[in-house]
Amino acid sequence: MDVKDFYFDLPQELIAQDPLEDRSASRLLVLDKSTGRMEHRGFRDVTEYLKKGDCLVINDTKVIPARLYGQRQDTGAKIEVLLLKRKEKDVWETLVKPGKKARPGTVISFGGGLLAGEVIDVVEEGNRLIRFSYEGIFEEILDRLGQMPLPPYITHELKDKNRYQTVYAKHEGSAAAPTAGLHFTEELLRRIQDMGVTIAHVTLHVGLGTFRPVKVDNVLDHHMHSEFYQIEEEEAAKINRARENGGRIICVGTTSCRTLESAAAEDGSLKAGSGWTDIFIYPGYRFKILDGLITNFHLPESTLVMLVSALAGREHVLQAYEEAIRQRYRFFSFGDAMLILDLDGAGTDAAGKTGDGEEIGRNKTE
Repeated sequence: MDVKDFYFDLPQELIAQDPLEDRSASRLLVLDKSTGRMEHRGFRDVTEYLKKGDCLVINDTKVIPARLYGQRQDTGAKIEVLLLKRKEKDVWETLVKPGKKARPGTVISFGGGLLAGEVIDVVEEGNRLIRFSYEGIFEEILDRLGQMPLPPYITHELKDKNRYQTVYAKHEGSAAAPTAGLHFTEELLRRIQDMGVTIAHVTLHVGLGTFRPVKVDNVLDHHMHSEFYQIEEEEAAKINRARENGGRIICVGTTSCRTLESAAAEDGSLKAGSGWTDIFIYPGYRFKILDGLITNFHLPESTLVMLVSALAGREHVLQAYEEAIRQRYRFFSFGDAMLILDLDGAGTDAAGKTGDGEEIGRNKTE
């Protein structure tokens, strides 16, 4: 399976640079995953596609202000550090630019000495392990010095940090937002619950994979970085109960989808727990629990386009993207949304559904 099979030509002006004033005012392209039929709606119309007994699964991870700008203590050279994964209390795996200026032993000063970090090791793909030292509480210092780690395709300054958080963000640890959830307001979530739709919370801390393009020609050669997930007993019970009662499991975002598919048994039952997952979902993967997905429009040739293609079929997804471009939808993190499900309301059967019928996707957890 060639990475080029997931390419589409996106005009630069369709990349959303700023969030809408009203989170729920974005557009919604509804795609029937079985037939490829499309409908153009507003995001608030998502309620018309949900029904009593369904379960909406949201990722309640919270983005930390993970981008730090500092200087080498010895030379004063400027260095940018992106926090990716906490390894120990004060040791983080980081992405450092420029990496050549951050060899082991290098000490970096942030905020005029309010925070200091020493590079202690170089690990996979050139990432640096940094041990931080400070007085006080690390999270408070980070909130003061750090900036939101916006993706490189967003060049405008974000005036309000909270606009890169979902309204239900709770557990700190992500290096990027689960952006499909940015469309929801508290009022819209209340309306959905009032309909009799269960809302279940899971946590997956979005990590390095968000920032890594697919660099191989063959999809099967790509390696996904592992990310930490957690599902509480009460939330797993909500999802299992909805499924047992004939409700559909609809995930908000690819991160929620990857969390459930990592933790679900082959029969579709979900077990509470936590761990690290490097699940890679691409066409041919058999979904064990997912019936529908709310997601944003993703980058060409990305693992996220491959995931939605696994759910709805590559041809259907690329046709939907072409239509979205024709209709001038806004793309990526602050852009518009898609809802992918069977429009006749039928859930996935017990054996699961495949996308294009190609080779089965990898499903590995640690």
